[in-house]
Amino acid sequence: MLRVPLAGRFLRWRHSRATAQLLLLIPAAALIAQGLFGPSLAPKNLAAVLTWIHFRGALILILLAAGNFFCFACPFVFARNAARRIFTPRFNWPERLRNKWPAVGLFVLFLFCYELFDLWSSPWWTAAVAATYFVLILLVDGLFKHAAFCKFVCPIGQFNFLASMLSPLEVKVRDHGLCARCATKDCIRGRRAQPPAPSSGNALVILQRGCELALFQPRKVGNMDCTFCMDCVHACPHDNIGVTSRPVASELLVDPLRSGIGRLSRRKDILALVIAFCFGALLNAFGMVSPVYEVEAWLGKALGVRHEAPVLALLFFAFLVVAPAMLIAAAKFLARPTPAARYVYALVPLGFGMWLAHYGFHFLTGILTIVPVAQNALRSIGVEFLGAPRWTWTGLPVRFVRPIELTFLVLGLAGALFVAFHLAEEDNHARTTRTFLPWAAVCLLIAAASVWLMFLPMEMRATLMGG
Repeated sequence: MLRVPLAGRFLRWRHSRATAQLLLLIPAAALIAQGLFGPSLAPKNLAAVLTWIHFRGALILILLAAGNFFCFACPFVFARNAARRIFTPRFNWPERLRNKWPAVGLFVLFLFCYELFDLWSSPWWTAAVAATYFVLILLVDGLFKHAAFCKFVCPIGQFNFLASMLSPLEVKVRDHGLCARCATKDCIRGRRAQPPAPSSGNALVILQRGCELALFQPRKVGNMDCTFCMDCVHACPHDNIGVTSRPVASELLVDPLRSGIGRLSRRKDILALVIAFCFGALLNAFGMVSPVYEVEAWLGKALGVRHEAPVLALLFFAFLVVAPAMLIAAAKFLARPTPAARYVYALVPLGFGMWLAHYGFHFLTGILTIVPVAQNALRSIGVEFLGAPRWTWTGLPVRFVRPIELTFLVLGLAGALFVAFHLAEEDNHARTTRTFLPWAAVCLLIAAASVWLMFLPMEMRATLMGG
């Protein structure tokens, strides 16, 4: 991709990432301002519409088509880099927290708060979440060196890391032989030079930083933990790193020792993240359909509580702990003695298909809503050149979007079955079918539940299309 005339030239440019980040920082600032001071009705507020319809839809489609280019253009990192010109972090991230458990907890907490506080219907809370993100990264990366927030804390980043495991592009070494002969290892160490002034002491001046997420390119495999920051591309003195194409989901088929990560099958924290990613997609969709209110009412009556929080907590426990534990335990028992850890990663394509169907539904049915909302936002500050808001502009009819949604689910299921079958064939040629079938059954059950949810009446959140 770096050799494509326009895109490659832009990505090779030293200031490409800062430029992309600035382009996202402007709408981020606008949605925070609109959320705090604009209309309280979500479908007429830039914060709700831009966040819950357009940002999520664009994010998931870019991950599908290319890779983790949102992290490349992350506006939160732009604010962090600006702050680091003033404050220098002095601490290393605590060793006990060098895993994904904090991010898993924050990911589940976000899903919980999304349902409990109806974030999609509250522009103020939406703006507050975005502002909190800026505060968190400034706090974490203001105290701790490197990219601790991106690697260990950011729930959006972890979502992107898992989803980009299916992406067709990867930041990768072109010639491993050239890396073997390299003595400087600038891709991870960065390029440094002696200071021009003798009074600066022996400290070296950083000309170009290396990978802040501790991914040594010659031993890097796949997109996990890769933010597409291009630091390694700019630091490599041999022009030996590119954004290359690859077979979709190919990194799920192997389990080598990965730089900065280790073996995926031995990372319980990443396995938990995969489970939260897949079953969280199912739970998030369930929270939008009409039966959820009947289930919550029944549970509330059975528990003798009126507040939604304990009822919602019980649903989260059932979806994210009980259901996956039962399904994985059953598959592991039937497919024994094959270890289950690697097969859990077959759920990544299925989970991605569910998120793609869900976010794609809202994006396509509400794609034009940004026009009247932007008109309304500009009029509120006295800018009239776009005219009066055209509130009739929404998006594609639901009857056209349903087949697209179903296609995404089918493709996710096909990917999950392909990965599971490949792993079963690799583990034991003589018992491929016996090993594959239990995991295939798990995938089919989850996919069937997703299709069932898809055809139930769903809330048209953050739009004026009805409830």
